[in-house]
Amino acid sequence: MAAAIYRLLPLVGILLVLPMLIEAIHHKCAACKAVAVELELALANERPRNDIDLRHRLDSKGQRQGRVIQYKLSELRVLELLEGVCSRVKDYTLDKATGEWIKLSNSGNRNEDEKREAEVHSKEIAVYCGRLLEKHEDELASTIRSGEMVAGSVNTVLCNNISRDCNTEREEL
Repeated sequence: MAAAIYRLLPLVGILLVLPMLIEAIHHKCAACKAVAVELELALANERPRNDIDLRHRLDSKGQRQGRVIQYKLSELRVLELLEGVCSRVKDYTLDKATGEWIKLSNSGNRNEDEKREAEVHSKEIAVYCGRLLEKHEDELASTIRSGEMVAGSVNTVLCNNISRDCNTEREEL
């Protein structure tokens, strides 16, 4: 009897978590806004960098050959901006009352159920973030390089123009 109960525990856990995952999927616009907040913070905290010098070879006259790439137009900048976004989004959880993703504080005054629920939501938004960045990687890169995505416009550019998760037509579906 005890062995049968232990075999059912994973199934019970999945059944308890599944409704929360399904609910979180319906809040794509709010999740996109949370990702946009973190990307906007990355843009705002970006330090000015020197151009990238790829002139490593010397010609027969001793002159350096190659090219210099502006940092703002480089793939390196795009990678550095997008690199930690999904790991920082793990600090968010879904507020059931408002349907918005909120950043958790480090306060430990939550009970075990709230902590488990926050952990599930944290994983869900991290997976969403990974999918969002992977699916729209090329579009994001070109938008960042073109200068369209600057601090203050990230939410609109990412959630309305690129992913279209916050378009009013999709919200009604």
